[in-house]
Amino acid sequence: MSSAKRILLIIGGGIAAYKCLELIRRLKERGHHVRAIMTKAAHHFVTPLSVGALTNERVFTDLFDLDDEHDIGHIRLARDADLIVVAPATADLIARMAGGHADDLATAVLLATDKTVLVAPAMNPRMWLNPATRRNVTQLRLDGIRFIGPADGEMAERGEAGPGRLVEVPELVTTIEAALAPATAKCGPLAGRHVIVTSGPTHEPIDPVRYLANRSSGKQGHELAAAAAHVGARVTLITGPVSLPEPAGVHVVRVVTASEMLEAVKASLPADMAVFAAAVADWRTAKPNAEKIKKSTSGTPPMLNLIENPDILKTIAQSAKDRPKLVIGFAAETLDVLAHAKKKLKSKGADWIVANDVSPATGIMGGDNNAIHLITGAGIESWPEMSKADVARKIIERAAEQLTAKRTAAE
Repeated sequence: MSSAKRILLIIGGGIAAYKCLELIRRLKERGHHVRAIMTKAAHHFVTPLSVGALTNERVFTDLFDLDDEHDIGHIRLARDADLIVVAPATADLIARMAGGHADDLATAVLLATDKTVLVAPAMNPRMWLNPATRRNVTQLRLDGIRFIGPADGEMAERGEAGPGRLVEVPELVTTIEAALAPATAKCGPLAGRHVIVTSGPTHEPIDPVRYLANRSSGKQGHELAAAAAHVGARVTLITGPVSLPEPAGVHVVRVVTASEMLEAVKASLPADMAVFAAAVADWRTAKPNAEKIKKSTSGTPPMLNLIENPDILKTIAQSAKDRPKLVIGFAAETLDVLAHAKKKLKSKGADWIVANDVSPATGIMGGDNNAIHLITGAGIESWPEMSKADVARKIIERAAEQLTAKRTAAE
């Protein structure tokens, strides 16, 4: 970083709190000034002494501290930061943030701040996937709170795995520095434009450990977001669960389900262009099971009551309000690729469809290359196989030309 920034770190009460010690050290190495607030529960996992030794600052813990509150200390803490990071953010802390609580120092500061807030959740997978937590996260995203994670993996509890791990420190540092990057004037054919890109799969829970999903690495969607940012766009990348680094200079919104993705897209509007590259699951269970479904002694498989997920592309493309000037959908097919893509262009109301053959023999699914057909109202273009980065650059270049032509025509 070219200049030091002031970061206020709010440490929640979870087992992952120990990672904050490494996070503080890494941020200090980069020249940043770090202050810390610890919730009461956080004291059970790390001590103010260890946190203070790394920040070289007093650690703040009490809303009613006489020394700090004589000059309204919680307001001062809320103002004297360039970025507020909440890590680990427990289910309880997220719920209190969503409810607008201010009954301790951490929540009072969060309610009083006008700075960017970055939240890094960490909790048991069942807690993360619980409908109450999903509602709280959706509300906070609508309020402008940024999220990173959680990551998938093994949990501290024996036999528990899934989404809920605090993201690793290097990824957290990268995201923090991206959030701190100055909003410099950008140049390029998409300068001043807002582009929304969806990427990755969605996971529709069956029970706390199983889900329905389409296969997707998210590589093409992330490359599209990076390409749009490179030519000056303000980019919002809405991604399902993927194991990819976040593109530089891009605002990332992480979601899990199709319903969350749709709400995130709506919350990000208006936009000049929307590229729907995510592999959204077509169906979800009507009611996810609260506990893991066990095998029956008879060997009979359980019955799943499936309902259709919202059609994100169709919803936005056919919206009478805030429809982007250019709406691009993707069609991953294994048979009659062009016929299905042309039908999709018409039925969804999109301006373009990017179609590809994802049959196993092509190696495209999860690979680094792609071979696409661009279907527009003017006809079909079949592009040769190239890297997904090159596909993204070419699509964004064509899209920028289309937006410029529309603006010229309107004038």
